[in-house]
Amino acid sequence: MTETKVEIEKIEKTDAEWRAQLTPEQYHITREKGTEPAFTGALYRNHDDGIYRCVACDAELFKSDEKFESGSGWPSFWEPVSPGAIEKHEDNTYGMRRVEVTCARCGAHLGHVFPDGPKPTGLRYCINSAALNFEKAKS
Repeated sequence: MTETKVEIEKIEKTDAEWRAQLTPEQYHITREKGTEPAFTGALYRNHDDGIYRCVACDAELFKSDEKFESGSGWPSFWEPVSPGAIEKHEDNTYGMRRVEVTCARCGAHLGHVFPDGPKPTGLRYCINSAALNFEKAKS
């Protein structure tokens, strides 16, 4: 059985277009690789059922079923909605070795992934609330 790689339609915009579309905080986090202060994000304590989407391009990124309370101060997930939804990049800024997570569709910085999450993956995708929109599941 061969694995099929899904081709994702990439979205590219100018800096001016991103600035016009996003709030200053969203722009700083998604385009300048910023981070919101811990425990301040609007989605940190969200427990509703639904889908977390990229604030920049609306791509589906995470399901509420994969969200867990990590105590880190940011929304945390143990896996993305699909393997092709996100991309990982080595990040050696601030004297640390981390793995950055970006939206596969538009390249928006989302946060980082760490190897200290729960089973079944053992991963913790630590994501900025300002990089996400939440779409509540219909009742």
